[in-house]
Amino acid sequence: MSTGLAKKGTRAINRAEIVDQNFLEFLEEWDEVVDKTDDLSATVAEPGLSGKAFIELFESQMLSRHLDIEARAMRGRNEGFYTIGSSGHEGNTVVGRVTRHTDPAFLHYRSGGFMMERSRKLESIDPAYDTALSLAASSDDPISGGRHKVWGSLPLWVPPQTSTIASHLPKAVGAAIAIAQAKRLTGEVPVPEESIVVCSFGDASANHATAQAGFNAAGWTSHQNLPCPVLFVCEDNGIGISVQSPAGWIEASFKARPGIKYFTADGLDLLDTWRATREAEDYVRRTRKPAFLHLKLKRLLGHAGTDVETDYRSLEAVESTEAQDPLLLSAETALEEGLMTADEIRTLYESVRERVQAASRKAAERPKLETAEAVMKPLAPYSPEAVNAEATRDDYQESRHEVFGERLPESQPARHLSIQINRAMHDLMAKYREITVFGEDVAQKGGVYTVTAGLYRQFKGHRVFNTLLDETTILGMAQGQAMMGLLPMPEIQYLAYFHNACDQIRGEAASLQFFSNDQYRNPMIMRIAGLAYQKGFGGHFHNDNSFTALRDIPGLVIACPSRGDDAAMMLRTLAALGKVDGRISAFLEPIALYMTKDLYEARDGEWLFPYPEPNRAIPLGEGRVYELNAEDLLIITFGNGVPMSLRAARQIEQESGKRIRVLDLRWLKPLNREFIAQHARDIGRVLVVDESRRTGGLAEEIFTVIEEEAGHGIRKARVCGDDSYIPLGDAANRVLMQESDVLAGARALLAGE
Repeated sequence: MSTGLAKKGTRAINRAEIVDQNFLEFLEEWDEVVDKTDDLSATVAEPGLSGKAFIELFESQMLSRHLDIEARAMRGRNEGFYTIGSSGHEGNTVVGRVTRHTDPAFLHYRSGGFMMERSRKLESIDPAYDTALSLAASSDDPISGGRHKVWGSLPLWVPPQTSTIASHLPKAVGAAIAIAQAKRLTGEVPVPEESIVVCSFGDASANHATAQAGFNAAGWTSHQNLPCPVLFVCEDNGIGISVQSPAGWIEASFKARPGIKYFTADGLDLLDTWRATREAEDYVRRTRKPAFLHLKLKRLLGHAGTDVETDYRSLEAVESTEAQDPLLLSAETALEEGLMTADEIRTLYESVRERVQAASRKAAERPKLETAEAVMKPLAPYSPEAVNAEATRDDYQESRHEVFGERLPESQPARHLSIQINRAMHDLMAKYREITVFGEDVAQKGGVYTVTAGLYRQFKGHRVFNTLLDETTILGMAQGQAMMGLLPMPEIQYLAYFHNACDQIRGEAASLQFFSNDQYRNPMIMRIAGLAYQKGFGGHFHNDNSFTALRDIPGLVIACPSRGDDAAMMLRTLAALGKVDGRISAFLEPIALYMTKDLYEARDGEWLFPYPEPNRAIPLGEGRVYELNAEDLLIITFGNGVPMSLRAARQIEQESGKRIRVLDLRWLKPLNREFIAQHARDIGRVLVVDESRRTGGLAEEIFTVIEEEAGHGIRKARVCGDDSYIPLGDAANRVLMQESDVLAGARALLAGE
């Protein structure tokens, strides 16, 4: 097709104005005479695409374009705060039309056309005004409440994405897999069971390791003939910010990818895009297998409003790209097919401009978020009464007897930590049919420490299953399951392995309630075997004493039991937090305490505890106090530090008669500040026993709490690990906190040193 020429010879930064004028000049110069059709119900070149539908797609393209132009104008007036646009990508309007509004869509940030077209499916939505509210960061923004410019909608089933590195792909795959899984487990799915998942991204981000994890998981699942109805839409504009993609790389990488069927189209041409998208959508919906739709596009107006393309591309190259504007191609098709006259196109184009400008003026006057409380309101919702009621609900006795028989765990002898975690998982899976347990080696093997032993046999492979060896996929799958109404309990085999997939929690899962104004939730209980003291076994990957990466994730709950009864009651609370408030939690299990039975002497059995009845739970933030009446010294600790501190306290009492109060925090995030401050004020001398590292360890925050909440004059010290990875063998003891360090620290404080 021939198109209008880009304006020559100018190096003006405002390429938006140039592209806008190019379109109007093209219409002004059109002089071909084509008979105008009177039947807009007739198809246009491709089966199923009527003239009326083509015009609506064209209008959605215009709407997306004018929003891009107006976003830059709003920024110039200091009324808007986001200028990454969709210009050149407007062909994705077709994907918005062909798919259903009940097909969950995890979208690329250049998906303006898609959103404009999908919004047609519900008359109550005004996409121009909604987008303007988002650009203006207004608290009236219907998806994020003014927290970010994101594409999203609750009624249109578009969960908001903030990632620019395709880190939303693993959870899109997880959601696709979970559609059939949720139907089988609960009989209920929040979307129609024939739904597919749409997931769009750019060609540059397709190279990211997280994106590759998503493709691999989809292909791996499809290879096993398991349903995974996800439509990957690669919007290939050939450039990532300023870096050109190698010509043909996407096609070479994905055309023959195992388990994923490849489709391609000229994304600048609505007719060719319609053909390929219909074929790909039909394939995914009919076969329940993944497909890769490769749309070849162009990026207009640079990466964002502040991006001057001529700094890294020649003016000739920029003008050549502008000459391939998809709106020019759509206008030419409408004219050649006799669907519209040039005057009709111009009139529609200008009416859309007026609509967008009116929306932006109105949005600029709407309220903004004014306080920290307002900003953070959806970040970590907590309904303590409802959570505690749910955690202690025990109206599932019949299910318990089906799982345990007549030998209920609370009637059995006291046992160690790993056994009680195992019993609690059996108990919770009896209580909640939507709980799933999955990860590496968790099924038949029962986990590397046998913590999940028996679950696979009891609940079968549709609820307890092994995954491929990739933590990113595991946590992506958990997010997708949660969106489909399940309550996932993924296992991360070792704490150090979490760092391989940290962004799936930090950037994706934990941000969803925040950026959707609590309209979307993906609750989960992430079990992590961690911490050190495994007597030299395994090196640093199996003895990671640092959980700092977890602590600074907004909204995340971190629980760390040191004994079996606490573990069971805390798990009940975490499940209730997920059910009631949609919260995401990390259940940090001290590996070295899994099998610990004794406390003071060999075979004393003092670290074995009975299983608590199902109507008992530990509320979020409630710590455990040992020796409440002791007043000589306070030790604040958690995890492995608890039995260490209790042994040190006993030895000191035997030596000097001094009595030590020990606090087991149990909940490491959020910290119960008043609990810490109250006991610190009571005694005035505090030793923090923190098995994590000196830098970034929990002791730093505890010290801050004491300073801010307990008042001045409190003497305090800490013992902790060194800033080191953990070596093999006895060398580990050189850098880990030792029980002798606890004794020395306690003696020094008691002596006034």
